[in-house]
Amino acid sequence: MAIKVGIISTKGGAGKTTLAANLGGILVDLGQRVLMVDADTGQPALSSFYPMSRQAPEGLTQLFLADPNTLDPERVISTTTITGLDIIYSNDPMAELQQWVLNQPDGRMRLKAILNVFDTRYDFIIIDTRGSVGPVQDAAAIAADLLISPIPPEMLSAREFVRGTLEMLNRLKPMEMYGFPLGMLYGVINKMDRTTDAKLITQELRGEGFRNSKDRMTVCETIIPAAVIYRSAATQQTSVHRLESRQRQGSAHSALDTMLSLVHEIFPHLVDERLNVAEVVNIATARRH
Repeated sequence: MAIKVGIISTKGGAGKTTLAANLGGILVDLGQRVLMVDADTGQPALSSFYPMSRQAPEGLTQLFLADPNTLDPERVISTTTITGLDIIYSNDPMAELQQWVLNQPDGRMRLKAILNVFDTRYDFIIIDTRGSVGPVQDAAAIAADLLISPIPPEMLSAREFVRGTLEMLNRLKPMEMYGFPLGMLYGVINKMDRTTDAKLITQELRGEGFRNSKDRMTVCETIIPAAVIYRSAATQQTSVHRLESRQRQGSAHSALDTMLSLVHEIFPHLVDERLNVAEVVNIATARRH
């Protein structure tokens, strides 16, 4: 059964799409079959992160409207130039799907049922979402087995994480009574700079009082730095760990180290502690060729 991962944040600019794309990339190079779902209506950046080798005739809109019993996966699954990494692209530029989902009796539950169609075809399904509150975002959270929220360590983003993202999940908790449990939420400090302010906010997010006041959430130990290489990977349409597999000057970890650490923290069953950097680089190199 595929593990469904929802990338959520009610604040725009937190880095959801970059995280979703790079997580998909490292999982593929670890031998996993990955489907990315671009559920960001209006600004579908994930749909253009990696080049497509085959674009399906339909996308996100048809996925939501489909009958799970008759859905033809080939109609909605596009393939990227990275073997094993597929995508369902967003084709709702006017964000009309939000209203459609809102008006359907089963709107927020549909995505969970539909994604089950792909269980035997993929190991992971990664769902990217828009940086706001809405019925499509609710549907992604309900469909996911676990949730990841990138949190830039600056005050507005930290407050929005508490006010927006956590409140959204609290609002959806009653769905559990109807057989739709919410998954564990992993907060990931993203775009970490060297300022004292960023360090203080990170400490506060990890504080015992904050953790104990929230149900089923944790802030990961792995930190994604505010490094140019992450922008460069998006520009070159490739996974960041493939661009930077060696430690940078000083004590900074490489992008490969960072992504491996994040995968090991959230999906410990995937990465053997004995797996070293060279082995993963060899995997990435073999897959490139």
